[in-house]
Amino acid sequence: MEFVVEHAHSCLPGHFPGRPLVPGVLVLDHVLAAIERGHGLLGALRLPQVKFASPLLPGQVARVELEGAAPRWRFRVLRGDASGGDVLVASGEVALA
Repeated sequence: MEFVVEHAHSCLPGHFPGRPLVPGVLVLDHVLAAIERGHGLLGALRLPQVKFASPLLPGQVARVELEGAAPRWRFRVLRGDASGGDVLVASGEVALA
């Protein structure tokens, strides 16, 4: 699932003034949306492991990749770089609570 956080998103002015970065919680919200898109509403979830590897800037296209099935999924969030490759933004696990 691809997503873009637009420059006008309401969370960006405070994160960080003058040099906005997409907050990690917003990146994780897209991960959960990707899981629910494939499996429906899941209720309470845990994030036993999350690692943020590089920033995501407003306007950059990011992609959520998922592996696994209920009750546990591994995820990666990637964005493109100038050379046409992928840069890891975040990775981790989501589990049913």
